[in-house]
This record gives sequence, C-alpha cells and structure tokens, in this order.
Amino acid sequence: MTTETKLPFDKGFVSSFSKEMNEPAWLAEFRLKALEQFEELPMPRPDKTKIDKWNFTQFQQHTVKSSGFASLEELPEAVKSLVDLDNQNLYVQRNQSSAYLSLSETLKNQGVIFTDIFTAAREHGELLKKYYMTQAINADEHRLTALHAALVNGGVFLYVPKNVEVSEPIQTVFVHDHEDANLFNHVIVVADDNSSVTYVENYISTVENSNSLMNILTEVVANTNARVQYGAVDHLAKGVTTYVNRRGVAGRDSRIDWALGLMNEGNTISENTTNLLGDGSTGDTKTVVVGRGEQTQNFTTKVVHFGKHTQGNILNHGVVKDNSTLIFNGIGKIEHGASKSDAEQTSRVLMLSEKARGDANPILLIDEDDVMAGHAASVGRVDPVQLYYLMSRGIPKREAERLVIHGFLAPVVKQLPIEKVKEQLTEVIERKVRS
Repeated sequence: MTTETKLPFDKGFVSSFSKEMNEPAWLAEFRLKALEQFEELPMPRPDKTKIDKWNFTQFQQHTVKSSGFASLEELPEAVKSLVDLDNQNLYVQRNQSSAYLSLSETLKNQGVIFTDIFTAAREHGELLKKYYMTQAINADEHRLTALHAALVNGGVFLYVPKNVEVSEPIQTVFVHDHEDANLFNHVIVVADDNSSVTYVENYISTVENSNSLMNILTEVVANTNARVQYGAVDHLAKGVTTYVNRRGVAGRDSRIDWALGLMNEGNTISENTTNLLGDGSTGDTKTVVVGRGEQTQNFTTKVVHFGKHTQGNILNHGVVKDNSTLIFNGIGKIEHGASKSDAEQTSRVLMLSEKARGDANPILLIDEDDVMAGHAASVGRVDPVQLYYLMSRGIPKREAERLVIHGFLAPVVKQLPIEKVKEQLTEVIERKVRS
C-alpha cells in the first residue's frame, strides 16, 4: 500500500516541458510513463531511517532561469576555486541551466561526447537511449526514481568510445545559487570497450539556506576491459533535502572506482550500488561523510557480484557532531555462480559529541560456496591513546583532535584525482568539524 501524494505537476506540464526542451518522442513518452507509475510505487525504505515526513514531492518551481558564463573568469569565486582555469574539459550547470561547456579538440576528434543531457537527447538520441535508465537504474524501482524520470531538468552525458584512454580528468560543477531551485539531475558516464576516463563532479550551494530538494541519479557503465574513476564532492546548503543514487555496471575485466565526499548540510539519503556483471570485474567504493547540527543522513553502499573472480571493496568513514545522525549500511552480495569472488567492507563512524548518533551496519549476503568475504565496523569516540600520543609531543588537545579526524578521513580524501577538489573537500571537512 502506498501513501497518496498529490504532485504539483501533471501530464500536461511534463509534456509541455519536454516539448520546450525539444526532446525526441521516446524521451517524452518515457517521462509520461514514469509519471503514471509514480502513484503505484512505494517510497524507498532506508534501513534505520524514517523518511515519511521528509519532503521529496511538494515544491512550486520546476526550473528557474539562470544565465550562463561567457568565460571561466565570470564564475563565482566559490566555483572558480574548484576548477583549473586551464582545464579544457569542463561543464558548469547553474541551477538547471547549462552555463559553460568546454571539450578539447583532441577528445572531440577521438569521438568523445561530453554535453548536457538535453543536447545529448537531441543530437545523440539513439546512443543516449541505449543507456538512459536501462542498465544501471530503472525508473520503476520506487517512487523517487519514477519522479526523477518524469521531471529530469538537468544533467550531463559523457561517452568515451572504444579504445580511447582519456588522460586528463573531465569535470562537472553543478551550482545551486537560487533558494527555490529544485534539481532533478541525471548524469550518465559510459566507458566503452578498452577505454578509460576519470570524471569528477561537484555539487555546490552558494546560498547558505534553501528550502528545496535534490533528486540526483547517476549511471556509470564500464564495458569490457574499461575503467572509470568517479570522484564527487557534494556540499549542498542547509535546508536542502537530498536523495542521491549513484549506480555502476561493470563488464568483463572492467573496473569502477568511486571516491565520494558527501558534505551536505541538510537531510540526505544516498545509495551507491556497483553491479559486477562481468567475470574479473572490480568495484571499489570509498565514502567520507561529516554530519553536524540536526541533520539526518543515511548512506547505503552496495556491491553485487554476478561474474566470477570479481572483487568488491567498500570503505566508509564518517564523523558526526552536535545532534546529527549518521547511518552506514554496507552490503556485499555474492550471487549464485559468482565463484572465486571476494567481497570486503569496512565502515567506521567517529562521534565528536554526546548527542551525536552513528551506526554502521555491515551485511554480507552470500549465495555461493567458493568465495571470500569479510567485514569490519566500528562506532566510537576519538581514540584517547592517539590524543595522548600527539599531546605528549606538545600538540594542544584541539589541534590533536583535528589531526586525528583528518587522518581518519584521509583514505577517501586522497583518492580524489583533481587537486583543487581535494583541497576543497579538506576545507569543507575543516569548516564542518571546527564550527
């Protein structure tokens, strides 16, 4: 049984928006079908977190008009600090509007496609259709995926052809600078056979508070012998309710590496799943989280082994303070037939305040005999032995705590491939822990 929810937008609005964006017929039909499915589907049920009173559906503005940037010099300082001004492979989206795009001639000549989701639908429709909510995520999984499919209003499409190795990182910055901007963002990254790419994205709010919602879906496809390194730093404003679902599908002998810095100031549900379909494929996920204030955050990280000789690694590290709550759900699942596979996971939560609450839930679901699997989980305070060691060398207690925290989070931070993004994540961690 599902709870009835009256949406502020109907079929007429969805059709009108699709027509305004000059979308192909298949995408317009896809939206309408998802809207029909919305009422019949249940809400997601993140373990140990009640979201029935969170607002994911009631909002008045689907889009806000935002101007673009003629050059990188026009970017706000907060955004400019994230990017290399010499970077030739950059997309900036301002609220729901495409604001800046650059792709090197070398990559264009190699057949790399890097553009906003609407241009991809118009100019690369058949290729987009092949991957759009067909392999990694389905629209009918639950109410929030259906709502997303109906109301997509932003996003990016990156396609790397067969045998192309992209040596420089490709970066996207999604800028939230309007208090009423609600984002239904869809990101697709495809690495075709024998190709490789590093993709890094930032979600950043330049407003301090906002009463808005973010419904973000990402699909990563690594075909045979391909490699995708995916880095992300999310730092959305207080008051923003966020649902983010990042999914990957790995083919034979391929690899997907995730490095995720999840620093939102509002309530957040995050799902990250890697499906290891091909023999010899690998999925590695590293997540770092800092929670403060009154926020509630729930993070589910899942690696599912279908192919033989597959390797799945999960590393979650989180810090919570004030009255915040943080839940880590780590799931390693080995399907029948996925022999010689290895599923490993570690989740750790560091609590800095008496009223902060953390939980780490390791789950192993094994349906095959000839495999390896293991997990570790811990929730606790700052180690007094570490503090004593540092303080015995003349370091003040507050500084010693800071060093312990940064050391605790370092395994994820150091994995981000763009130095300025790594610096930004370090600064955000510092600010959230200090305040």
